[in-house]
Amino acid sequence: MTPLRLVPILALLALPRVAAAKPPEARDLDDAVAKSMKAWPVPGAAVVIVQDDKVVYLKGHGVRESGKKGAVTPDTLFALGSCGKAFTTAAMAMLVDDGKLTWDDRVRDHLPAFRLSDDLVTRDVRLRDLVCHRTGLASNDLVWFHAPWSPEEGVERLAYLPLAKPFRTAFQYNSVTFRAAGLAAARANKTTWQELIRERVLLPLGMKRTALDADAADKDADRARPHRLDRAGDPEPFAPVNMKKPDPAGSVHSSARDLGAWLRFHLDEGKAGGKRLVSARSLRQTHTPQIVIRQSPNEAALFPDTTQVSYAMAWVVLDHKGHKLLAHGGALDGQRAQIILVPEKKLGIAVLSNLEQTAMNLALSFTLLEMMLEEPKKRDWNELHRTVLKKRAADAEKARRERLARRRPDTKPSREAAAYVGLYEHKAFGTVRIRATRDGLVWDYRGEKLPLRHFHYDTFLVEGELAGDAEVVFALDDRGDVSGFTAGGHFDATFSRARDR
Repeated sequence: MTPLRLVPILALLALPRVAAAKPPEARDLDDAVAKSMKAWPVPGAAVVIVQDDKVVYLKGHGVRESGKKGAVTPDTLFALGSCGKAFTTAAMAMLVDDGKLTWDDRVRDHLPAFRLSDDLVTRDVRLRDLVCHRTGLASNDLVWFHAPWSPEEGVERLAYLPLAKPFRTAFQYNSVTFRAAGLAAARANKTTWQELIRERVLLPLGMKRTALDADAADKDADRARPHRLDRAGDPEPFAPVNMKKPDPAGSVHSSARDLGAWLRFHLDEGKAGGKRLVSARSLRQTHTPQIVIRQSPNEAALFPDTTQVSYAMAWVVLDHKGHKLLAHGGALDGQRAQIILVPEKKLGIAVLSNLEQTAMNLALSFTLLEMMLEEPKKRDWNELHRTVLKKRAADAEKARRERLARRRPDTKPSREAAAYVGLYEHKAFGTVRIRATRDGLVWDYRGEKLPLRHFHYDTFLVEGELAGDAEVVFALDDRGDVSGFTAGGHFDATFSRARDR
């Protein structure tokens, strides 16, 4: 007699076998890229996929510049943005092996001038805290993005920013604190950051096309041109105000071919061409979760098959249908990048594109991921992301209408227009100049000149790439003179009136 407990097993064995899914062919991957580029629309993209220590797909699609013939190739340079942060942590892992630093060294042991607004945090913040974004500082991106000062001065300006959260209690992405980690690593190695990355990462991996700043990338003829969508929804090239100096937080430019070597290095736990460049233990630390990322409903909607998201050291760690993923995105001046690693499958994907404000890279990455994992049931990731972005746009429009509803009609500023003209300073964000023209007041910040439109009383509105969608509320002193303003948007800071110069 057959034991009853074996009946289910025998029944399964009796079922007809389902044929295993076939791995995607190159033309199927080509079709997926083309479909995603058309959906957004992206002028040019480059994709590399590695599996089992081999490059299984490497191709450029579209053009470097809309309206011109120059085709994107596997060697075309794109800005990696924040995907370049992992170069810094990989180099730091090598320095850990060398005994030149530890992840838990105090930052001030390597950067004595490093200071935050909280003295207790300043004394205790560690290198690990910087590279997993848990210092308590909010993003404050304008201290980094398009800033006219040096990386070193940008780090010094952190002292004038209040902590938004208690130390080590929340993930808050901050590129300037990450920049500080790169500068600390360079000092520990008694060299510059670019020399550290070039000698320890790029040369051993054979990444000959990779550039460490925009100036170097600009000299290369095979470089993707940044684009943004015009009012008609068509991609339009523009001249970026890019980072001209090497920056640990995001100045790396690379190609799909070079990134193939970078993916293989991580999937082989620190080896390249059979040679170990960093111990598996030290590199694995950069892949290990350090702090949970709390997601908003809109963010969670982008990852419907994910239950938990954490941040490691320049890598996001998340699950996808039972698979552990290491991922990171990057965005800088009209270009986007997305990298995904699946360590257990020895699978890596990198997608580069030359369009601003697009979800194509992330949508395409997950499309390719499901194809490479041979999942029988696949999502339409392009449609999913479009739906989420439409919801975000609707939420933003609702907030705009609610703000307009708060407006007090038939009010006017306390003073005449000339009284608001002048220079206003913040020790972290720099200087804003308010000018007067025939058409009204103008907001001038880092060369971005925008109309300052009256909202009500002494509140004005300014909208632009750097300002965001900011309310600017002017203050008067006890003599009735304009003494400063508080700006929302990307600032959330108070500027003081400066002596005109």
